[in-house]
Amino acid sequence: MVYRPREDEAFATAELCEILEIWNRCDDAAVSIARATVAPGVTTRRHRLHDIVERYLIIRGQGRVEIGELAPRTVSAGDLVFIPRACPQRIANTGNADLVFLAICTPRFSAALYEDIDTTDQDS
Repeated sequence: MVYRPREDEAFATAELCEILEIWNRCDDAAVSIARATVAPGVTTRRHRLHDIVERYLIIRGQGRVEIGELAPRTVSAGDLVFIPRACPQRIANTGNADLVFLAICTPRFSAALYEDIDTTDQDS
């Protein structure tokens, strides 16, 4: 099978990024892959994914990632960020262009396992 996601299926999230689900299927519960785009100056909301290990493969741009209690780290194209199950996380775009990365989840992402744990007001 060769699958090509449709660009018109990308959507904005309450997490403050745009997502294009590249692969997230019931018949392949082992993995999901989404392309995430974070606009310049934006920091996504702090969240965690219960029962899911996530990896960010940075494709384009630069940012600062926060994972659990670790010190924030600068990331750019080619970097892979490993995020253990239920670990608090967020990423900021520190550049002048879109920050684009693949979010690879095992097992596949399910909205029921997403928890927003940000303590800031979403409208600010």
